[in-house]
Amino acid sequence: MKSLLLIAVIISIVGCSVQEAEQEKPLLTKERISLKNLVNEKKDTPDSTLLALHAQHHPHGVLESRSIPGPFTAPEMNSYSDHVRSIEDLVVINPGPGEFVHVMEGQRHGYLNLVVGITETVPGGAPPMHTHQGEESHVLIEGDIVYALGDTIFTIKAPYIINIPPMVPHAFKNIGKETANLVVIFPTNVWQYDVLDYFPFESDTLASRFEKFKSKLAKK
Repeated sequence: MKSLLLIAVIISIVGCSVQEAEQEKPLLTKERISLKNLVNEKKDTPDSTLLALHAQHHPHGVLESRSIPGPFTAPEMNSYSDHVRSIEDLVVINPGPGEFVHVMEGQRHGYLNLVVGITETVPGGAPPMHTHQGEESHVLIEGDIVYALGDTIFTIKAPYIINIPPMVPHAFKNIGKETANLVVIFPTNVWQYDVLDYFPFESDTLASRFEKFKSKLAKK
């Protein structure tokens, strides 16, 4: 009986220690990759042609077009070192609060038809609602994300791959407790996107405005 009591006490102590360790474990809410190459994005005012293009695909206004700034010299691709890039050596941009993207823009790294970005999105972080003129793929191995894709908002848990067609407004927000590393892929060698005047994750969303509209009708 004493032996059983001793074992129970030991299990209880070990269990408490494990719970305390889990509680003391810090949440991963900071960037895991260096931000030493952080730059300010180049921002251009949309012209009438671009505005007309957007008007064919969605009802939102266009605030600006963004791209990677500065000149560059394309690699000669004649050495193995031209084919290898550390993520910490890539240009970093900050599209929205709590989100940083490490961008491997194809034209700067010897690719003809490829752009890859790796995001560092802290809990609550999100890019603005935006579009691309070409298609895009998002890949997430782990994490919890809420998405806006066109006029649809949905939550998805990794692992997953999302197909985003050309000119479809989209954004996402990290609703998990840890930093999310999302990989974005474009079949072009130029990084460029257009920021829209609508953000779907604020309290005043299309759904909430519809509820307010119904409420006003009920009072009449």
